[in-house]
Amino acid sequence: MPQVTRNHPKLTLEGGKAVLAAAERRAVELGVPMIIAIVDDGGHLLAFSRMDGAKLSSAQIAITKAHASAIRRQPTGPAGGDPTSVLPSLSLALASHSHQTPLRGGVPIIVDGECIGAIGVSNGTEEQDVDVAKTGAAALDTR
Repeated sequence: MPQVTRNHPKLTLEGGKAVLAAAERRAVELGVPMIIAIVDDGGHLLAFSRMDGAKLSSAQIAITKAHASAIRRQPTGPAGGDPTSVLPSLSLALASHSHQTPLRGGVPIIVDGECIGAIGVSNGTEEQDVDVAKTGAAALDTR
């Protein structure tokens, strides 16, 4: 077994800005001011936008969604994808000291089958948050 792995893709600031710009454009199309957080594969903030008119209380939620999605390597949402599984989802959020969330709107950014970061979006409905996040995550030019 090798002691070191090589050639893993990394999300750069330029890539984070591209994801952010695509997400902002989609939020404008929807007519909903959003708060958008882009993190690297370790869940550390790389780019952030609070659009004019977005609720201040949504800032930490967007960051938490992005962080949770990056470190779990999957979209945020109810545990097991079951919207009725409130107790397991809340238990996960409490056990992680609010570093996990049952709220949808966090989407991993995947390149060559590897999670290189994530986007978290907040301020709309969960469906709008997911829409904007997926648009942002899909915007990376990985050629």
